Amino acid sequence: MWGHDTLFRMQRFEGALTALVTPFRDGRVDDRALAELVEDQIAGGIDGLVPTGTTGEASTLTTEEQIHVISVVVRQARGRIPVVAGAGANSTAEAIELSKGAREAGADGLLHVTPYYNRPTQDGLFRHFQDVVRGMGQALPVVVYNVPSRTSVDLLPETVARLMEVDAVVGIKEATGSALRATQILARCGDRINVLSGDDFTMFPLYAVGARGVISVLSNIAPRWVADMWDHVRAGAWDKAREIHFRLQPLTELLFAEASPTPIKTAMALAGRMSDELRPPLYPATPGLREKLKAALQQAGLT
Repeated sequence: MWGHDTLFRMQRFEGALTALVTPFRDGRVDDRALAELVEDQIAGGIDGLVPTGTTGEASTLTTEEQIHVISVVVRQARGRIPVVAGAGANSTAEAIELSKGAREAGADGLLHVTPYYNRPTQDGLFRHFQDVVRGMGQALPVVVYNVPSRTSVDLLPETVARLMEVDAVVGIKEATGSALRATQILARCGDRINVLSGDDFTMFPLYAVGARGVISVLSNIAPRWVADMWDHVRAGAWDKAREIHFRLQPLTELLFAEASPTPIKTAMALAGRMSDELRPPLYPATPGLREKLKAALQQAGLT
C-alpha cells in the first residue's frame, strides 16, 4: 500500500470539475471542437476536467479513442488545471490497462466507476478498486464513482470507509442523488475523502453537508455559473450560491430529461459549440426537448 505522505494527499481534486462531452464529426472524435471546449472551460473558471466518463460516451469509444481523447484534453490543458480521466470498466484487468494508458497520456488522476452488470458484492467492489490501484504499478490518485442507476450496484458507505485503506483513493463521485448518502460517507470518512456531487441538481444540497465539489454535466454549457457557485460556497456566501442553484434548476432538469449526454450535446449544438452527433445506441434529442432546451438557453443567456 502507499504511505500517507505521498502525492495522494496533495492532489485531492475539489471544486467545479466538468464531465466533458466527446464531440464527434462524421463518426470520429472532433479534436478541434474538443480542444475549443477545453479552452472554454478554463476561461470559465472550471477547476478540473473529466474526459471519457459517462458524459464522454466512454462506453461506445474504443480503447484507442479513449486514450486519444485523454491525450487531446491533457495537451490542450497544458497543466493549467488537473485532468481526471475516466478509466473504469466492469473488467478489473481492462480497468488496469485503461488506467495505465491514461497515466501514459498524462492524466493527473483517474475516475473509476463501480463495475457495471457483474454486480459484485461489497467485498468484491473493495477488491476491484484495490486491485486496480495495485495493478497500475505507479498509481495515480483515484476518484471512485458510485452511480447505481446505471450500474445496478451500490457502493455503500461502509465500503467507502473501508476504501480509506487504499491511499490512492482520494475522492468519490456520489451520484445516488441523496444528501443522506453523502452525509453518511462524510460521517464515516471525515476529511479523508473528498465527496464530489455526481448530479448537478444535488450540487448545492451536497455542499451544505460538506461536499468539496461537483463533477458537472451542466458546466459544459455554463462553466462560469457552476464555478461561481463553488467559489461562493468556499467564500461562505451561501445566499449567492443558493441564488445560482435556483437559477440553474430549470436547465438542469432539461439536461436529464432524456438519456445523458443527449440533452447536453443538443444544448451545445444549439449554442453553436459543436455537432450534436452521438454514438448509437444514443440518438438525437426529440423535437420537443430540443425546443425546450432552446428556450431555456435563450432565457439563461447561453446562446
